[in-house]
Amino acid sequence: MIDWLMTHPDIWMFIVTIGLMLLGFPVAFTLAGVALGFAFLAGELGLFRVATLNFLPQRVWAVLNNSVIVAAPLFIFMGLLLERSKVAEQMLTAMARLFGEKPGGLLIATTLVGALMAASTGIVGATVVTMGVLALPVMLRNGYDPASASGAICAAGTLGQIIPPSIVLVFLGDFLTFANQQANLTMGNPSGRSVGVADLFAGCLIPGLILVGLYLLWQLTLTWRNPHMAPALPPEAIRLDAQGVEMEAETTAQLIIRALAAPLLLIVAVLGSILAGVATPTEASGVGAVGALFLAAWRESARARPLIMASVASATIIVILLMIFDMRLGREVTSAGEQLAIWASFALSGIICLGVIASLWVTFRSGSLMDVTFRTARITAMIFTVLIGATLFTLVFRGLGGEDTIHEFMSGIPAGLTGAMIFTMVLMFILGFFLDFLEIIFILVPVLCPVLIVMGADPVWLGVMIALNLQTSFLTPPFGFALFYLRGVAPPSVATMEIWRGATPYIGLQLFTLLILALYPPTATWLPSLILQ
Repeated sequence: MIDWLMTHPDIWMFIVTIGLMLLGFPVAFTLAGVALGFAFLAGELGLFRVATLNFLPQRVWAVLNNSVIVAAPLFIFMGLLLERSKVAEQMLTAMARLFGEKPGGLLIATTLVGALMAASTGIVGATVVTMGVLALPVMLRNGYDPASASGAICAAGTLGQIIPPSIVLVFLGDFLTFANQQANLTMGNPSGRSVGVADLFAGCLIPGLILVGLYLLWQLTLTWRNPHMAPALPPEAIRLDAQGVEMEAETTAQLIIRALAAPLLLIVAVLGSILAGVATPTEASGVGAVGALFLAAWRESARARPLIMASVASATIIVILLMIFDMRLGREVTSAGEQLAIWASFALSGIICLGVIASLWVTFRSGSLMDVTFRTARITAMIFTVLIGATLFTLVFRGLGGEDTIHEFMSGIPAGLTGAMIFTMVLMFILGFFLDFLEIIFILVPVLCPVLIVMGADPVWLGVMIALNLQTSFLTPPFGFALFYLRGVAPPSVATMEIWRGATPYIGLQLFTLLILALYPPTATWLPSLILQ
């Protein structure tokens, strides 16, 4: 074993990188620094061609010029703007009004709002913090068990990992596309099956819904067995908001329509356009960003609402015209109807532009636009810095023969693909205790996934398994990120051990879903094969 390690600098490079990150060194600079250090050291020993580093600018340019990854900052912008617009607060109020008079109603409301937030924002930290600030005080004030309340909030927040559109799925899908291409080249089939972010979105939809259903089933069972842990709210408590202030008189139906109509419309526009094949994830992210902008302006200014309504109506009419007429430009128009539809679309597009300009002005005046833009820029800069470091790491790792070493190691694991998948899932689960999901995706997916695909793993099924595994690591004590997010906003009366105890059943449910997915891969592959052919 020692002799094998001494002849494999690629393995030492991997071990040193993980060790330095566990010690707390910045991820991006650790990846780049270790890669450069091993490149020059191995070059002096004749184990690496330093000229390989000349490919780095080309690799970085390819990353920055990747149209798929452009979806990430737009989805981040959409999620942060919806968070700033208090969409979650209104949805939680509506769900609490609907289910609050039943035992465990607030647990159910939290899970449903978490699922809706996941489908509209896709940002775990924002969802957990928002739900912790809004839902936890209400539950504690009404006698809910702190552990049960905390567990429901953390679990609902992590749904943003698996339910599209998710930032995790955008980057995982892009790296999986590259891994699948590498596997096809290795197998001598360069024109083999292609896999993209849209496939991963579709593949995660059913497992995500299964997970939501298991959460609700557990909460109903818990409430049935121990109703005192999640008592029904008295009618007067349902009329109070998160701060304990009485809300304006409004029927439940009115509240639900007002709180859910716009977010559901946005979810349908973004996810529906991707799954229907009308738009790519990048195009759909633009629709989502504009939709979130309209929604924020609608809530901040009544004067902008007529123009926003006109913009939404114009967009709807354009979609209908596209379904009826062929309006591609640069070709000979064959009928007067097509000509009229094209000119009408130009006019309607002008109305949409005016709506966007008005919404930008409203949100700029309120300060929300600048705040969300700067936060989006900071998050995006962090992600792309790590991505560039991971690109350098992968380049050097492959140059040191890492891909062949991994293939040799994985092929030697007993039980073939099954054993290799178990090893991969356990490794990612353990690393998820200490590392962020982006770090795991950037380091492990380019290294392990091509080998697994060559061994026979379906790339979509593999991607969904990884996404669900990473979601589980978000909840696992003592280092689960969702637990830290909630600890930061929970009142001192809620002990850290109560948060950990509340999250434990949901970890079991996530592992059970992972088992279902492992034993029955069509759970992930059926929907993409049905709608994305």
